[in-house]
Amino acid sequence: MEILAFGVQADEKPLVERAFQGHHEVRCLDVFLNEDTAPIATGYEVVCTSVNCDLGHRVLQTLAAGGTQMVAQRSTGFNNIDLQVAERLAMTVARVSYYSPYSVAEFAWTLAMAVNRRVVRASTRTRDFDFRLDGLMGRDLHGRTVGVLGTGKIGEAFARIAHGFGMNLLGWDIAENPVCVQLGMRYVPKDQLLAESDLVSLHVPLLPETRNLIDAGALKAMKDDAILINSSRGGLIDSAALVAELREGRFTGVGLDVYEAEAGLFFLDKSLQAIEDDTLARLVTFPNVLVTSHQAYYTREAVGQIVEATLKNVLDYKAGRRSENVLVPRS
Repeated sequence: MEILAFGVQADEKPLVERAFQGHHEVRCLDVFLNEDTAPIATGYEVVCTSVNCDLGHRVLQTLAAGGTQMVAQRSTGFNNIDLQVAERLAMTVARVSYYSPYSVAEFAWTLAMAVNRRVVRASTRTRDFDFRLDGLMGRDLHGRTVGVLGTGKIGEAFARIAHGFGMNLLGWDIAENPVCVQLGMRYVPKDQLLAESDLVSLHVPLLPETRNLIDAGALKAMKDDAILINSSRGGLIDSAALVAELREGRFTGVGLDVYEAEAGLFFLDKSLQAIEDDTLARLVTFPNVLVTSHQAYYTREAVGQIVEATLKNVLDYKAGRRSENVLVPRS
């Protein structure tokens, strides 16, 4: 069986091909699945997708009409998939429920340290042989308070690093993580966490109840000199409200690896095109904002685990097995 994989990055392609070798043939495309590219999948029983692929009802209907019976998503998130339509079309859907939490947690800290210590500005200056320190002063994180919204595997890994810095830990989640409690984390209401934290990092999934978790009110509840980090899902933050607060001169730094309207932008070269998204265009102009293109997960270890889990999902599908990764089972 030949599998069609959409949105495969150049660094990712050899890992995908090596993993599937000896099991199934895989055809890797760098284009993302959407209404325009869906007809390419005609004749493929299984398609493999990434988080920025569009799997709305029209795309799924096109896939089903072309003979696709399974979608194997190469990510933990699946908010881009209309699961109800997939079920109605008798289409199996599986995701990767687990991969290295350290990849995302470590990158979240990379963003936090970069904005705190003005690393991007310093690097730009020294390339021009400008070695002044004016405007580059950061803050010690030791002894300060970090608020972790979402304390699952990634949030726990983030909290372990914070503990190593000697920070006070505040947490917010629907259930307490015993490991985080052992690290000294206190679970508090969200508003209290936002008001008391010097650094806030988001590690919750994007669900209807978490969309715009950080809205205008939440942003106003934060300290004026706080640092905000989002390496989870862009829809957790009301980007327009964030721009409004930044225009008021608030926040020491903001690190965003995700953006609520990133589909059609992230993972693509748009350097020669006008960006029509005014909110994103404004965000990247602030000197205290660092935006990266959804790369927190992008380590050799994490991508390798994602690819191996995706292969297992396909093998389970062919064998009629069901695992914890299955979102819509085979009918």
